[in-house]
Amino acid sequence: MKILVGYDGTNVAKEALNIAKKHAQAFAATVDVITSMEKGTESEREKIEQAERGLEWAKSLFTDSGIDCATHLLIRGVPAGDDLVAFAKEQNADEIVLGVKRRSKVGKLLMGSTAQYVILKASCPVVSVK
Repeated sequence: MKILVGYDGTNVAKEALNIAKKHAQAFAATVDVITSMEKGTESEREKIEQAERGLEWAKSLFTDSGIDCATHLLIRGVPAGDDLVAFAKEQNADEIVLGVKRRSKVGKLLMGSTAQYVILKASCPVVSVK
């Protein structure tokens, strides 16, 4: 079994890591932790380095428990939802785990919702954590 976790460093993303860890232990699964950034310009270098540090920390949570884990920083010029859905399909993921941030209806309308997009478009089950 292969579990994909969307990770952006927020508290709900950290909770998604905990759920993925429990699922990986229960199903003897491997885990891919993904951070998606739309842009990767030189002005974004600090954000890229912060994302890389976050991914290394996330990986240590799994490897310390004996769970096979890989991390991926995706900078492919597409919104995070599109990126996660496409990567899950490319990797034949069996499950996606991601955190859900509370937003107002207006906030979702203006900013979109990565989690909502992934839940509706993913080709595998999605576990949302709040």
